[in-house]
Amino acid sequence: MKASAEEGFRRTLVFHHVVKEAEAFAAGLPDVAAQLHASDPELYPRTIWAGWLCGDHKPLHRRRLLGEFAAGIATDGTVVEKCFLSSVKVLGEGVDTKNCDSVYWADVRGSMPDLVQAVGRALRMQPGEGKVASLVVPVLLGAGETVDNMLTSRAFGGLAKLLEALRAHDARIMERLAEQQAPSRCKPVAKDESGKSPGGSGEGSGGVSGLARALLKFSTPRDPAALAAFVNLRVLNPEHEHWRRGVEAAVIYNRLHGDLRVPFTFRVPAVDAREAEGEGWPASLAGFPLGQWTTDARRFHARGRLGADRVAQLEKLGMIWSHFDVAWEEGLSAARGWAAEHGHLLAPLDATYQGYRVGIFLKNARAAARKAAEIEQRRAEGLPVESVAGALSEARREQLEDIDPSWCPAWPVTWQRCFHLVRMHLDAGEALPTEAGDVLRQGEDLGRWVCSVRLGWDRLTTVQQWMCEHVLGITPADEDEKPRPRRTQADKWAMNYAAARQFYEREGHLRVPRKWVERIIDEDREEREHKLGAWISNQRSRAATLTPERIELLSAIGMRWS
Repeated sequence: MKASAEEGFRRTLVFHHVVKEAEAFAAGLPDVAAQLHASDPELYPRTIWAGWLCGDHKPLHRRRLLGEFAAGIATDGTVVEKCFLSSVKVLGEGVDTKNCDSVYWADVRGSMPDLVQAVGRALRMQPGEGKVASLVVPVLLGAGETVDNMLTSRAFGGLAKLLEALRAHDARIMERLAEQQAPSRCKPVAKDESGKSPGGSGEGSGGVSGLARALLKFSTPRDPAALAAFVNLRVLNPEHEHWRRGVEAAVIYNRLHGDLRVPFTFRVPAVDAREAEGEGWPASLAGFPLGQWTTDARRFHARGRLGADRVAQLEKLGMIWSHFDVAWEEGLSAARGWAAEHGHLLAPLDATYQGYRVGIFLKNARAAARKAAEIEQRRAEGLPVESVAGALSEARREQLEDIDPSWCPAWPVTWQRCFHLVRMHLDAGEALPTEAGDVLRQGEDLGRWVCSVRLGWDRLTTVQQWMCEHVLGITPADEDEKPRPRRTQADKWAMNYAAARQFYEREGHLRVPRKWVERIIDEDREEREHKLGAWISNQRSRAATLTPERIELLSAIGMRWS
């Protein structure tokens, strides 16, 4: 009654498998309708007609009931709003039921040929007629079952069986139902002046109509992925129950987590029915080893032993066949995002993008790219290659080069990053920074880098020199700009020895007080102070480590070694 009231059915055939059930249904339906009308007069009808037929009824009685059913007028002449005709095994005997607009399957039993014949004779749909007919199938869930148990519950067996019968009439409809789609509702068919529907789904039409796409409706919303899996696994390609349980659990996991990255140890939570339904897990799946199930599917797929249908089913749910490929795609996506924000792909080691460690990802990618280059070099030289594991493929290298061609330079990444930042600074119309601290960009001191390039020009490669000179306009530092070279330890020893010799020549001995400071003029004509007393003491204490030449020089100017 609820489906009839909500969907606007006027003539409903009710199929039964047992005669007494059909008789009881027809006898009790008017009382139920009266109670429903009293509770909700706006929704439920005030008057209905209910009758029943079986093979034992006489032709005269049968014609009378069919006439009342078609006309919508009771025996006493009352015009009723809805008619319900229960039947038991009479539709296969040439009964004309073209006036019905819906069929209620109170009991989906019998052989498949009987169901196929019953569907066709009950609906009496002609190609191009534009008639809309509905089949209503009750689904009575068992204890602990929820609407997510479509793939495994016996309660949905009748629906699956009826859909198989419908498939015999139009296989295209079932194929469309197997495609994941958003739930929709049926709309009335628009008819032209001749009373025919311009978009009929009979033979010769251009394709499956909108009605076919909205064929299967439920009293409560259903997950489109679960519905597609139900049609695939229980109607089109019936699967083993264990596989259906796995797909059912995978559909729910995907809905809850947005992917199928199922840990190997994951099992469906074993909680009571109320808690399970609240979390999205039906109690009937409690304890199912979904992690192991997905791992097995991944292993069979790698060996080429997983059927194409099963592969397609899992791919629609977002199955991850290779975690390495997924990790690469995640890193590549983060690298694109980081490059879009910073203008290059020369991220420092500690760089992150939305929590992803882009710097580590790029560091590993550069190491893999260099290994690939080494392998190519060995092959070009005719040398053997032990293993290509860990080398970056050409396709992945091209993906990174599409983001930034300079992502993997032959010199340090820090140098290339500063070069790029200076170029961006110049492109913005700014002057070339020449002093440390002048310009800071993305944590880099560009002025200090420019100074280091000018002073260390000879240490750059030819390519680096060309880039700096022709792209940035940097020239090497002049001799007077270069800082004095640092004195080596040998130079310092020679200066202290010169101070000691000067002291000896002036004083005639080398008994220098501990705190004595000697002043001498160096080669640059500058006066320098040397802590000669401390130096002499250090040389005496380190005599065992001095070279023979230095010992001889100090002894010549009166050095006392004890």
